[in-house]
Amino acid sequence: MKMDFVASVDSRAVLAYLSELQDRLTEALEVTDGIAVFHEDIWERFTADDSTLAGGGRSRVLREGALFEQAGINLSHVTGTRLPPSATAQRPELAGCHFEAMGVSLVVHPRNPYVPTSHANVRFFNASKQDVEPVWWFGGGFDLTPYYGFAEDCVHWHRTAQAACEPFGPQVYPDYKQRCDEYFFLKHRNEPRGIGGLFFDDLNEGGFARCFAFMRSVGEHFLPAYLPIVERRREQPYGEREREFQLYRRGRYVEFNLVYDRGTLFGLQSGGRTESILMSLPPRVRWEYDWRPEPGSPEARLHEFFLQPRDWLNRAATLP
Repeated sequence: MKMDFVASVDSRAVLAYLSELQDRLTEALEVTDGIAVFHEDIWERFTADDSTLAGGGRSRVLREGALFEQAGINLSHVTGTRLPPSATAQRPELAGCHFEAMGVSLVVHPRNPYVPTSHANVRFFNASKQDVEPVWWFGGGFDLTPYYGFAEDCVHWHRTAQAACEPFGPQVYPDYKQRCDEYFFLKHRNEPRGIGGLFFDDLNEGGFARCFAFMRSVGEHFLPAYLPIVERRREQPYGEREREFQLYRRGRYVEFNLVYDRGTLFGLQSGGRTESILMSLPPRVRWEYDWRPEPGSPEARLHEFFLQPRDWLNRAATLP
């Protein structure tokens, strides 16, 4: 039985898909920006004594584009013999396991405040230990962080997220939407990071083939979810007020990634490449002590209406 279990897990197929996905995301965002291109860094990760190659990655970053102030797309594939605390906190039985982790992570920070920031990632994890049956799972999702809310954008985003989940059962989208709302939440601010989307982790139910297919579906639906919103908002005029508010709200993004994000913590604790791990942070950001938006303003509406858990597929619930 154990031999069959191991044979059913094809990490090479996952890595091949992730590599191809990174290429397609790169091309699509370059075409959308129209001017800037991604610069690539190939990096290798070594063990603590620098004697054993333990994976690496391919980091691509676009800066100062016509549309995107910064965008990053990382492909990573790392292995090791000791999992970091962020991975074993929920699974103490994995302590001492040999592990293999791979994934593609994308973060886009547009310049225009009316174009939302977005994040997506898909990943695979496999751990093994002598005399213990291997453990594997998939994770990932995508979420949207607007600075100025538009109901039609939120509806489109969540309808596309639902379409990614639909072939896998009617309960998949509502479950993973709720998990996204719960995960991308700044507890110390008592507020969500954005309008959510999908978030899944520890996925191995139904077998490797089904879980791999779901991960691919999430990966394939990101561009159809995001690019129509980008095209709808990219030419909208803005001024210093909107830009200052965007930089202020970016501070929330930084706080979440450095305090709560599991991927950031895993990368730093496992000795990953710091520049690649922190490429998700925006290039410009600001904080202001106890700032409050003007009542009735678009800035106030962002928090009062859009940054509230809501059923975006229910038309009545999307009316401000």
